[in-house]
Amino acid sequence: MARSGAKPDNFTFPFLVKACTRLQWRKMGSCVHGMVVRFGFGGNNFVRNTILYFHANCGDLGVARSIFDNMVEKDVVACSALIAGYARRGNLNVARQLFVEMPVKDLVSWNVMITGYAKRGKMGSARELFEQVPKRDVVTWNTMIAGYVNVGQNDQALKLFEEMRNAGEHPDEVTMLSLLSACSQLGDLETGKSLHFSIFQVNKREFGVLLGNAVISMYAKCGSIKGAVEVFQGMKEKDVTSWNSVIGGLARNGHAEESIRLFEEMLRLGKITPDEITFVQVLIACGHAGKVDKGRSYFDMMINKYGIVPNMKHYGCIVDMLGRAGLLTEAFQFIDKMNVEPNGIIWRTLLGACALHGNIEIGKRATERLMKLRRDESGDYVLLSNMYAAVGEWGGFEKVRQVMDDYGVWKEPGYSIVEPDNKAVIKLLSRSRSSHVPES
Repeated sequence: MARSGAKPDNFTFPFLVKACTRLQWRKMGSCVHGMVVRFGFGGNNFVRNTILYFHANCGDLGVARSIFDNMVEKDVVACSALIAGYARRGNLNVARQLFVEMPVKDLVSWNVMITGYAKRGKMGSARELFEQVPKRDVVTWNTMIAGYVNVGQNDQALKLFEEMRNAGEHPDEVTMLSLLSACSQLGDLETGKSLHFSIFQVNKREFGVLLGNAVISMYAKCGSIKGAVEVFQGMKEKDVTSWNSVIGGLARNGHAEESIRLFEEMLRLGKITPDEITFVQVLIACGHAGKVDKGRSYFDMMINKYGIVPNMKHYGCIVDMLGRAGLLTEAFQFIDKMNVEPNGIIWRTLLGACALHGNIEIGKRATERLMKLRRDESGDYVLLSNMYAAVGEWGGFEKVRQVMDDYGVWKEPGYSIVEPDNKAVIKLLSRSRSSHVPES
């Protein structure tokens, strides 16, 4: 357009600015802003609001505020854009002040402010505004439900969904994604099934990929791997997340060999390329199934065929697999050859395997490495001391306990409840003594 000599008008720049906003092109957006000024469209309300929104969203918030302050008439679009900019950057006090000062508040401005609080985990403030909204829409409800899920208040999310239905508001796909996540985290299979049935009715037996994946994940995390597989098999379109969810669900729910077979089917079909998460899932399956040779082969395939750099989870899966199989020397050597510094989880996995197989020598070496990372983790000492106790090496047992005393490390007391003479008593159990506290 510029090369042809055609002049832009007030409709040209909003399209350009919106494109820059969506693509998060800060430099290009700033250049377009300069062109707006040069061609004399800076006073056009529509153009000015799109420029303000760009800077509030991904550009310079100071520039956005300057544009806003220089407006003779500040409309609701400009106010909402600036409020969203402050809220997105976590400056909720300024956002709230602007919101309070708005002469007229539309539903967008209410939703923007509620979203700002919800995304920062401030659900009390979000709920306060939510209760004040004159008329809510599905976005208002979705924002609150998603906010509760994100802060782990999943029961509140499900309770609010009931309120949403009682208010006559119909859920959409975004609502269902949040609710399925809540069910997954709660392990609430019954509510999850009810949501699945609702989606099934609305979508006429067909799932989009996002919803399908969420339903699969819900069933797998709630322990119903049969339900997860049925949904997976019924999906016309699948992505790598679909495969990962079922491969991982099978591995974690006692069907490790089926998990491996599904992974191999994925490779055979060749439509979807496995990613780093796929390999975590199938390596877990190999560990649970005792398929050490396959696990080694998949680990090499991941690196050499798919160019995936192993992360700590992949290394941990291999250590766990070798440890379960009793190949503790190989596991120790594998850790020593890792391309990244092993963390406490890696060494603790090996230590747990040593405890399982009664290998004190490698257990001691793993503990020494753990001590270099941190000395105050009582569980590491307890694992080693229990290994000594299991084979009757009481000298080693006492030595570990003495080291715990020297470093001031204490095992958290456990407790049991006994009822002598029908009177409940809490018995606190420490490593060297116990105390009796009558229950009040």
